[in-house]
Amino acid sequence: MADWSFWLVAAGATAILELFTGTFYLLMIAIGLATGALAALAGVGTPAQTLVAALVGLVATAVLRRSKFGRPTRSDTARDPNVNLDIGQTVNVPQWQDGMARVMYRGAQWDVELAPGAHALTAPGQYTIREVRGSRLIVAP
Repeated sequence: MADWSFWLVAAGATAILELFTGTFYLLMIAIGLATGALAALAGVGTPAQTLVAALVGLVATAVLRRSKFGRPTRSDTARDPNVNLDIGQTVNVPQWQDGMARVMYRGAQWDVELAPGAHALTAPGQYTIREVRGSRLIVAP
């Protein structure tokens, strides 16, 4: 079997492993292995093929690390509507008392607090849930 075919088999196996991990780092290594196959097809010696594959894999991994796909974004789960389905829902606040209220939401009593930066308007009415802190709903008009 030719050198280039070993490189392609290794690149394919690495790409398959990447599908199981869900990260792009193994894909970057697979790209490096595929360039090793290209170097073998070009007739370069085995040490140079290895060097080309390693350098391209390292550069691709470094580029991925610096991109937005290489760093997971950390978001506050108390404010993330993808994590907490209550965010974005509305509640009816019958009355406010010192910036706090008690409302019935999803069949239970909840403490409600006005969001920081929200207007100091504490009139009764519909409010949108912006954040959930334990059993306290942070709302804004």
